Amino acid sequence: MPNEPLRLALVAGEASGDLLGGLLLQGLKARWPALQAAGIGGPRLAAQGFDAWWPHERLSVFGYVDALGRLPELLRIRRQLGDRLLRERPAGFVGIDAPDFNFGLETRLREGGIKTIHFVCPSIWAWRGERVAKLAHAADHVLCLFPFEPAMLQAQGIAATFVGHPLADAIPLIPPSAAARAALGLAESDCVVALLPGSRRSEIVHIAPRILAAAALMQRQRAGLRFVMPVVPGLQSLVEPLLARHAPGLAIALLAGRSHEALAACDVTLIASGTATLEAALFKRPMVITYHLAWLNWQRMKRMRYQPWFGLPNILSGEFVVPELIQDAATPEALAREALAWLDDAPRVAALQHRFTALHHSLRQNTAQKATDAIAQVLQIA
Repeated sequence: MPNEPLRLALVAGEASGDLLGGLLLQGLKARWPALQAAGIGGPRLAAQGFDAWWPHERLSVFGYVDALGRLPELLRIRRQLGDRLLRERPAGFVGIDAPDFNFGLETRLREGGIKTIHFVCPSIWAWRGERVAKLAHAADHVLCLFPFEPAMLQAQGIAATFVGHPLADAIPLIPPSAAARAALGLAESDCVVALLPGSRRSEIVHIAPRILAAAALMQRQRAGLRFVMPVVPGLQSLVEPLLARHAPGLAIALLAGRSHEALAACDVTLIASGTATLEAALFKRPMVITYHLAWLNWQRMKRMRYQPWFGLPNILSGEFVVPELIQDAATPEALAREALAWLDDAPRVAALQHRFTALHHSLRQNTAQKATDAIAQVLQIA
């Protein structure tokens, strides 16, 4: 029917994808106010009127070992979702990151005549380059967050557009530090450390103990530090026993989400590698990046690496502008030492903020508008 509202399906696999999806859907609805969107997503997408048939947490896995245990459930969800979309036939499908789940679904939908857009080029320039062949089969078009990605994909015959990073549009160029501190009950004179161990359950299990123990060491070496720790809603019951075990007696303000306020307010952050490190860079914050996986997951991942860096700020800068402590190097002592070093080196912090400001400008591209224009071209609609 010509007056029927535009219908799109979206899948966002975890908290970072849900954040990107919410910003994208906001832009799509600005162009097509009657747009209907459904699929798999979380609270950021739901805030834009998204109909979540499954919550995004169902797709959240941590490495190969966890994925194997969840494989039957994930395959069942993907099959059921594919069946429904092929039956209902939306105008297009947007897979937001989550390549292991979305590529198979996108390939099936594309073979069934539904246009597919993949939002976020997988990190084939960092590891798992074999994914480029799967991407070529899966997506009619790829929306790229970083400027070097489209040429790389186009060389492989994959249509792609650089749309910038929506977080660069959403996060102000000058961080609202004073407002964030006021909202969190922190004084301007406080020295604030933000602890961000990740948004997945398994990240909390593997990374939070090291970060919490590092915070306890920092407090012993420098009394008066204030600690804030954003926690994904639903995971606080997992965090509280770790806090009692690894940082007993340490006053850490557990925040229900509010990671942007924590980053805007802090002087330094101990942070798990992932999208959050880019958010910290956009807030111009010095950081110590860390990560720790189960042994088998680590053995597989380290063999697939193409670059010496893990964290996005370092990858995008092409050098170690912030320290990374990965796997066995991620000891509480090393984490505490590197974080305290930032607090004692104002010229180093100022130089980092200059680098991050330039990075922010390069990624600030009005992503919602550019992505919407690209999707309109793929769907061949006005």
